[in-house]
Amino acid sequence: MNWLTNFRTPGLKGLLSGNKKDTPDNLWVKCPVSGELVYRSDLEESFYVTPAGAHLRISPRRRFRLFFDNERWEPIPLPQVAADPLKFKDDKPYPSRIKGAKSKIAKRDKEEAPDSGSVPPVAQDDCMAAAFGKIDGIPTVVLVQDFAFMGGSLGMAAGEAFIAAAQMAVARKAGLVVCTASGGARMQEGTLSLMQMPRTTLAIQEVKDAGLPYLVVLCDPTSGGVSASYAMLGDIHIGEPGAMIAFSGPRVIEQTIREKLPEGFQRSEFLREKGQIDIVADRRELKSTIARILGHLMPPRAASNDVSELPVVPPSPDAPTTESPT
Repeated sequence: MNWLTNFRTPGLKGLLSGNKKDTPDNLWVKCPVSGELVYRSDLEESFYVTPAGAHLRISPRRRFRLFFDNERWEPIPLPQVAADPLKFKDDKPYPSRIKGAKSKIAKRDKEEAPDSGSVPPVAQDDCMAAAFGKIDGIPTVVLVQDFAFMGGSLGMAAGEAFIAAAQMAVARKAGLVVCTASGGARMQEGTLSLMQMPRTTLAIQEVKDAGLPYLVVLCDPTSGGVSASYAMLGDIHIGEPGAMIAFSGPRVIEQTIREKLPEGFQRSEFLREKGQIDIVADRRELKSTIARILGHLMPPRAASNDVSELPVVPPSPDAPTTESPT
């Protein structure tokens, strides 16, 4: 017992009793660059770019809203794969990790779109989500790698999703834009994970053989097997400001060569200066940047076709080739 217990006024008692109004736990977000607290509502308006210029990680839904005209898109169904092909277990079984990651994503999606009828759905069962729509009127397939799902690790599901997106781009005569964010291959799938690197490479070649552009948006972080395969095979590479783009992280390299690395090593700006990527673009300018590039690289006929007239399913290899009506 203390003097506050006996003598505090009703107003003071209410203040100290711990009875406070319910407030959201995520009302504020701390900027990793300046350390300042930023209203989440303000971040929503700026597509999660802080006043100090930090580009925070965002979900596939927010990427689609950023890119597609009128925030409308058609989700692309992605193939299912074996749940646990190697029966892998570390401190917990692999299926348990997948289940936990799916629950985390489902909770986030519910917060982003509480009214499921107000925005188009996002078809995501692993770390990839794909959709078809228009970017400034140009038919485009966008594939987004979600770092929130097990670090965006490349596994069979991600490989199948990439191939499905590439085939859809070819079928609809659309450009293919891939936003990468990954820590590398998924160790729980072993060699099956590494096999996705050549498989995605072959899918990219199909897109290029069709005369369609393949653009890569390198987000933070893009590393490991992803940076060693489809992330570095684009016609144009666009890095978000401050994104780490590497095969091995800087700490591993410093420990290996026993030297201090240059300032900003493996960041977008450093790689742009050294010629490894083509453009560093603010997220708020990405749509106009991508639209301008697609306008130059898309075949004229494909760029002018109406989306509704393009085929949805890839034609059979044995089927005769026909042109879509103009």
